[in-house]
Amino acid sequence: MAQEIEIKLRISDPKTFRHILKRLGAHPVGGGSGRVHEWNVIFDTPEGGLAKHGQLLRIRTETETKPKKGRPAAGPRALLTFKKPLVKGTFASGSSQQTHRHKVREEIEVEVSDATILAKVFEGLGMRGWFRYEKYRTTFRLPARLSWAKELLIELDETPIGTFVELEGPPAAIDRAAAELGHTRRDYVLKNYLSLYVEECRRLGQEPRDMIFTAKKRPPP
Repeated sequence: MAQEIEIKLRISDPKTFRHILKRLGAHPVGGGSGRVHEWNVIFDTPEGGLAKHGQLLRIRTETETKPKKGRPAAGPRALLTFKKPLVKGTFASGSSQQTHRHKVREEIEVEVSDATILAKVFEGLGMRGWFRYEKYRTTFRLPARLSWAKELLIELDETPIGTFVELEGPPAAIDRAAAELGHTRRDYVLKNYLSLYVEECRRLGQEPRDMIFTAKKRPPP
């Protein structure tokens, strides 16, 4: 099972942040703009058995928003993801699981052919899709000349509760990239989008439902 090491950063000024990415030579991953729409459904038992153990079971459907010029848009891609806390003593060499500076979890992710059928299988096993959230994600990499960033992913997320960036990769690369992007370790966010959404609903005095865009707040294509 692979290990996922990441942090989030809140981005208060997306335009300025993109200028910094451009200055660093960051380029989108994949064809076109690299931007995809994500539709995520988290499944659990009626008793919340997975969440109680810090586990996550998710079906994600990705849809390309701006294909490369001259190429038709690719069809939606569905991914099944399972995450769980690390077993004590299994953290990767050089990870910061012990210092809690980064979020470190075990992760299995696989592409599936049909998200709808898989959801029906989970429902047949007694689970339900209890939380849905959407966002637009653009994934960047830094240029090859920056050898320290070889395994680093910079994932810019436009969400209904604001703009965030996820830095995923080796701990040292995450810390250096955060500094290059104008942030300190005090800015690191280790919570998932569900927790951040619930906090935002409490701040606004709203009842949490699904984290989806309203017609007025949906970003332009």
